[in-house]
Amino acid sequence: MANVKKVLFITQEITPYVPETEMSLVGRYLPQAIQERGKEIRTFIPKWGNINERRNQLHEVIRLSGMNLIIDDSDHPLIIKVASIQSARMQVYFIDNDDFFEGRLQEVDENGVEYEDNDDRTIFYARGVLETVKKLRWNPDIVHCHGWMTALTPLYIKKAFGDEPSFRESKVVFSLFENDFKQPFRPDYVDKLLLKGISKEDLSLLQDPIDYESLCKLAMTYSDGIIQQSKHISKELIAFAKQSGKPFLSYIDPEEQAEACDQFYNKLLEEQE
Repeated sequence: MANVKKVLFITQEITPYVPETEMSLVGRYLPQAIQERGKEIRTFIPKWGNINERRNQLHEVIRLSGMNLIIDDSDHPLIIKVASIQSARMQVYFIDNDDFFEGRLQEVDENGVEYEDNDDRTIFYARGVLETVKKLRWNPDIVHCHGWMTALTPLYIKKAFGDEPSFRESKVVFSLFENDFKQPFRPDYVDKLLLKGISKEDLSLLQDPIDYESLCKLAMTYSDGIIQQSKHISKELIAFAKQSGKPFLSYIDPEEQAEACDQFYNKLLEEQE
C-alpha cells in the first residue's frame, strides 16, 4: 500500500449537502471516481449554515477540533465535523465556526447578497483545512482546490505551510469555474493574509478591487497545475493560465473529466519523480 497516491480535495460545494450545481456535482463525483481508480482521498467542505446536520448525520471530531485561528486579531474556534456518503464509501470533513457559518446560507444570503465577511471566511476555511490535515498526519501527493473559497490554499501551501511534512511534497491543482462572485473583498484583505512566510510581495496580484479574477490569478500563481472545470471561463483567466507555462487541462465533457483529472494528477506526480 506504500505506493497508493493520496489526493486531498478542498471544495466549496458537495451535493447532497448543498443544492446541485456544476461545482457541487464535481465535488460529489470526482473524489469517488478518483478513489475508484485506486487513490486514497480526503474531502473538505465548509459547514455552510444550510447544511442539515441531523439529516446528513454530521458529528464533531473532538480530537481534531479545539484550535483557535487568529484572523485580524480575533480568535475563531475551529470545529471539525465529519459525515459519510455511504454509496460512495466516502468521508467528508466539514470546517465549522459559529461566527462564519452558523445560521447563514452559503456565499450569499436569502436575497442573493454576498456576505461582507466572505473575505475572512476564505482565510478561515483555507487555514482550517490545512491545520486539520496536519493533525490527521496525512500527507497528500495532490491537493485539488475547487472554487474561489479555496483560492488562498495554493499560496498557504507554498509559502506558510511549505516546510510542514504534510505538504512538503504536495502538488497543488486549482480548478477554474464560471465566475459567480460579484462583490469585491475589503481593501484590508491583504493585511489579514500576512502569516509567517508570506510577504506583501507574494500578494502583489491582489490589487484593489480584489475580485474573482485576481483571486484566481493568485491561486494559479502558486499552483503546480490548472484545470478548466467550467466551459465558460473569461478569456483573461484562460490566457493567464496558459501564459503561466504550467500544466493546463482544457475543458472536457463531464463524463470524461474524472479520467482526464486522474491522468493529469499522474503526469504531475511523474514530473516529481
